Amino acid sequence: MSLAVYFAEKRILNDAIVRFGIRRRLAGKLNALARSPRSSEDWLQDLEGRPLAEDTDAANEQHYEIPADYFSNVLGPHLKYSSGYWSENCNTLEQSEADMLKLTGQRAELADGQRVLELGCGWGSLSLWMAKNFPKSQFTAVSNSNSQREYIVDQAKQRGLTNLEVITCNINDFQPTASFDRIVSVEMFEHLRNHRALFKKIHQWLLPEGKLFVHIFAHREHTYLYDANEPGDWMSRYFFTGGIMPATDLLPTAAAGLLGLESEWSVNGMHYSKTLEAWLQLQDSCEPKILDIFKQCYGSQNRLWLQRWRIFYLACSELFAYNKGNEWFVMHYRFAKNV
Repeated sequence: MSLAVYFAEKRILNDAIVRFGIRRRLAGKLNALARSPRSSEDWLQDLEGRPLAEDTDAANEQHYEIPADYFSNVLGPHLKYSSGYWSENCNTLEQSEADMLKLTGQRAELADGQRVLELGCGWGSLSLWMAKNFPKSQFTAVSNSNSQREYIVDQAKQRGLTNLEVITCNINDFQPTASFDRIVSVEMFEHLRNHRALFKKIHQWLLPEGKLFVHIFAHREHTYLYDANEPGDWMSRYFFTGGIMPATDLLPTAAAGLLGLESEWSVNGMHYSKTLEAWLQLQDSCEPKILDIFKQCYGSQNRLWLQRWRIFYLACSELFAYNKGNEWFVMHYRFAKNV
């Protein structure tokens, strides 16, 4: 562990210094990537034969088995654990969540009467929103976390939603018994290693006129892996083990021959940076409560992990704000099945 990381985790360094260090690391990362560029096809061939996802247990421990009480205190009312959409007139986290959910529904071309599968449903923000807004549709949501499933099932019951089924399953093992008009996924593809293999499965799961919508963060040019074994890779070790940062053309390249790209949209990284800053402010506003919650999962290290979560939000916010949000950002893709 470097001295800078040690002092940051001890909260000896103020946030301005931590942010400066993060931006320096991002600049170094970009320089390293520029020295050794690789095409998306090269990456896909390199990852061929690997599982759909790796280190899924670590991902659960790092994010998805943290008590729901934590997220209910730091996320917005929809518990949307992904980027919001901040229009010029939007000034609240709640509105940014609602606007991104609505935008997702529009770009996925959701309509009443469809059978819809959500891969990686998180705390149910999109699943619950879809079930409410499209009451004649049937929804299946898949999460690798049983605590998330229990939370969503309880919320659906409280809201009187009967058109939503929630399944706990590792994506490597998931095999639906039905076909779907729409498959949607929000910030799950970043946890995959073998995208081409999943596109082959999705091609089978979609009905002939079916479509896939993906919301994923990306870099404008470079794909790279998050490797917990890489010395000094703090983010991979504690928050994103087994993850990938895809280039914007990685998914269209992986889908070629299976799914045709109908539309793609970029969402400037400042939208995500503002979302992360809002989460950080909410956590800071209720630190004593968060420390008590963290005792359940981190024990005596609760104060250390409180600061690690702060650094996580700071690091992600600076990443998406880099180059005015034009370096790392969110991509939306809509694919149609090739029959």
